[in-house]
Amino acid sequence: MKNSASWEEVKKELLQNPETASAYDDLKEEYSLIASIIAARLEKGLTQAELAERIGTTQGNISRLESGRHNPSVLFLRKVARALEKELEVTFR
Repeated sequence: MKNSASWEEVKKELLQNPETASAYDDLKEEYSLIASIIAARLEKGLTQAELAERIGTTQGNISRLESGRHNPSVLFLRKVARALEKELEVTFR
């Protein structure tokens, strides 16, 4: 049985390509936000469906958010944060 590579190993290999690295850098804020949402949801032991129910949306909307196929409003992110008992902070640096 072949060992599967971890996400970090795959990411490291992919980012060796300059075009891929540039595209990743362009989207790093989105990736960071998505990772934070997923980590907070898992920390609470919630499924996507349970999170969706808490904020009055569908599991499909949570799936699209977590996969990066949805561009959420600040209002939607605030609802997600509250459902996860987190504080939403948006900053410009």
